[in-house]
Amino acid sequence: MDKKKLLGKRIQEFRKRKNIKQETLAEMVCVEPASISNIENGRNYPSFATLEKIIQVLDITFIEVFEFEQHQPKEDLMKEIYLLLTNNPDKIQDVYKIVKALIE
Repeated sequence: MDKKKLLGKRIQEFRKRKNIKQETLAEMVCVEPASISNIENGRNYPSFATLEKIIQVLDITFIEVFEFEQHQPKEDLMKEIYLLLTNNPDKIQDVYKIVKALIE
């Protein structure tokens, strides 16, 4: 997935977590609702000033908005988890407990 789409997806995730509609976010950062839609759909990058406002409104950090690792293809994530556990066998039981708690 390209960086524009990943950035848009992250912004959308955080917006939805805050229960803010696209129109409301657009109003809060002084842009048109179509601009937020285009950003979230990966059609446009936000300007730096708009990104700063979005981050402020959503109460997140620049680092958080650019954390894309969880959006890799599932096969890649499974491989990475396998490698992490292979390199940290003492954590397997802890990871099992966490995964089991998430699934139940």
